[in-house]
Amino acid sequence: MPSPHAPETADSASRDHRTAEAPRFPAGAGAAGAAPAEQSGHDAGLLVLRLVIGLTMAAHGSQKLFGWFEGGGLDGTAQFFASSGYPAARTMALVAGLTEVLGGLGLALGLLTPLAGAAVFGTLLNALAVKWGGGFFAPQGVEYELLLAAGAAALTLTGPGRLAADRVLPLPRPHRLVHGAGALALGAVLAVAVLLSRS
Repeated sequence: MPSPHAPETADSASRDHRTAEAPRFPAGAGAAGAAPAEQSGHDAGLLVLRLVIGLTMAAHGSQKLFGWFEGGGLDGTAQFFASSGYPAARTMALVAGLTEVLGGLGLALGLLTPLAGAAVFGTLLNALAVKWGGGFFAPQGVEYELLLAAGAAALTLTGPGRLAADRVLPLPRPHRLVHGAGALALGAVLAVAVLLSRS
């Protein structure tokens, strides 16, 4: 029977040596090591989405305000709003144009993202209501407006990512779902209020 005080064998000494030299990481460190690459992909994806949706909306707003990109300008947009049943059509055209330009640029820059996203979302709810009944597929249908509204809502809920102007502002971090949901609710309430004013 071997003695409990027997000298270590070469195998056990080697095993103890490997155990002593093995690097020790806190629990979950392996997952954290992969996080920076995953986070970079997440941020890059959000940046692409923000730029596409934000700049698209800003361009639409510039059509309304300035007549750029073959837009109707304030006069042409006001005529469209009047024909769609909105009161104070020129004022509505101005508000819509400013909301699209400022909300779109806010999304593109990642600046005050929940409010920018909610502004774009609310504007698109009005566009959806006006075009409703024309089917789903463009140009008469609502697919284009629905995709933009869904993208704006998604950005409002997820936040802009790290590649955004919001990172340098003294805003609550991390971006909280409740902030995004509250902003979307505000955008929806204002959109419904505007829609209820239509004749």
